[in-house]
Amino acid sequence: MADKTFPISARRAGNDRLLLAVVFLAGIGTLGIEMVMPRMLAPFFGTSQPIWAVVIGMTLVYLAVGYRLGGVLADRRPDWRLLFQLIGWAGLSCAIIPFIARPILSVAQGALRNVAAGGFLAALIGVILLFAVPVTLMAMVGPFAIRLQLRQAEDVERAGRTAGTISALSTIGSIIGTFLTVLVLIPTIGVASTLFLFAGFLVVLSLIGLRDPRGLLLVATVALLAAAYQLNTGAIKAADCRNCRLIAEYESDYNYIQVAEQEVTYASGTVDRRRVLILNEGLALHSIYRLKYRETGDPLDLLTDGGPWDYFTVAPYLYPNTNPADIRSLALLGAAAGSIAQQFLAIYGPDTVIDAVEIDRKISEVGRRYFDMADGTAQAPYFTTYNEDARYWLVQTDRRYDVIGMDAYHQPYIPFHLTTVEFFQEVKAKLTPRGVAVVNAGRPASGDDRLVNALASTMVAVFPQVYIIDTRFSNAIVIGVNQPVGDGVVNFIENAARIDIPALQLVMYWSLYEGRFGPLREFTPAMAQFRPFTDDHAPVEQLIDGLIFSEAGKIGQ
Repeated sequence: MADKTFPISARRAGNDRLLLAVVFLAGIGTLGIEMVMPRMLAPFFGTSQPIWAVVIGMTLVYLAVGYRLGGVLADRRPDWRLLFQLIGWAGLSCAIIPFIARPILSVAQGALRNVAAGGFLAALIGVILLFAVPVTLMAMVGPFAIRLQLRQAEDVERAGRTAGTISALSTIGSIIGTFLTVLVLIPTIGVASTLFLFAGFLVVLSLIGLRDPRGLLLVATVALLAAAYQLNTGAIKAADCRNCRLIAEYESDYNYIQVAEQEVTYASGTVDRRRVLILNEGLALHSIYRLKYRETGDPLDLLTDGGPWDYFTVAPYLYPNTNPADIRSLALLGAAAGSIAQQFLAIYGPDTVIDAVEIDRKISEVGRRYFDMADGTAQAPYFTTYNEDARYWLVQTDRRYDVIGMDAYHQPYIPFHLTTVEFFQEVKAKLTPRGVAVVNAGRPASGDDRLVNALASTMVAVFPQVYIIDTRFSNAIVIGVNQPVGDGVVNFIENAARIDIPALQLVMYWSLYEGRFGPLREFTPAMAQFRPFTDDHAPVEQLIDGLIFSEAGKIGQ
């Protein structure tokens, strides 16, 4: 009897080990697919917290549905072959996603662009249509595996241990899938290739379990789909700006990046060619470089017609008796492709110390390649770029700066930890005695001032005086001074009268007389409409959601 039962026991033990391996590998695939979701949505809807809420929330929905369906199906048909068939179908559905993603997401984005919370709703639709099938199918693996391991009545005695082991292995696999996808696969081979890799991984796993040569057809189908996609791949989407031609696009660890060439025609008929940097959903331009500057070297030809980048150079002139020779250093938090840094170098000279912080290394590479960003060159020997988180870098540096500029506020959502009292205290501590903190604050075209007021309300709790410059665009420049300046507007006017640098003269004129929503002015504590944001409570997303709803309501009227 023992000789007959041993092979059966050994075979069952082998099957159990295979089953546990399948659960582990399925966990890798499940979270790997989930981590592709936000990167696929980013070019159309960004990477804000509401979009992450869509990704995480819908993943949990699919897991819940899959767990339930997997348990019911396993009770009805506790069949090994069915389990591996589910894995194979999940892999095939993954291979289809790259082909249908762009049209679905483009249509969803366009249809809901002018609807309140349209980005959230469109992303929700996109995730439902693209990822429901593979994630739900993969979620069925866990309960199916538990049922297969509890085949006999006596197995119930170890049901708890069995369920715990399978859950633990699935979770460990999910952890590996998360880090493998985010840190290795997407940066190395891109989003679509990562999906095809997981698709191939799952269908091969299915083939191994089925041990059926017909499974090779599924493997061949995925391989053909991957090859067809690579042969027909174009740009992810057209350039997100008017009169623009896409010249390059990249996917980095943090962003979907577009570089476009734009032609602006002035009233005189002159055509001005520019390079522009666009990130993710394309709601804003993050850098502008006028190509005319290559020919002239004139700082006037770096100005962007009153865009927010132009105003950082004039912020120090709120202090009395300030001259260009007094401005020797800049720390820039959110450097993008270098528009602000280039203006500083052109106006204040190549010996200006510029420490630029840009968390996305690929954006810095794009700046050097397409925007003539000169960090680390003989033309700008004291211009250094640090690819780190802005707040972490600020705490670590031991330098003091005449200007600390903050342009890290990607629209529509902005990093809350760069809006708080504690952050601005850290900024203030790194200023020279006559230093200024300069913030580029977005504002909708309607002039809704809530975000600007919230930031100014926070800054006025830290700095002795705060001033606002309205740009010729809709943005506002909020400036905190390190020590009292008296009447900063009068100081600014008097300084402007003495300065003989044309680029500074022009921007100071714009600041005083051509602000879209008013001239240069002081923001006093009495004007504050918000409690200062803190690290503990900074409801930035809630505030911007309110702006989005308000603007959408105006469009619908």
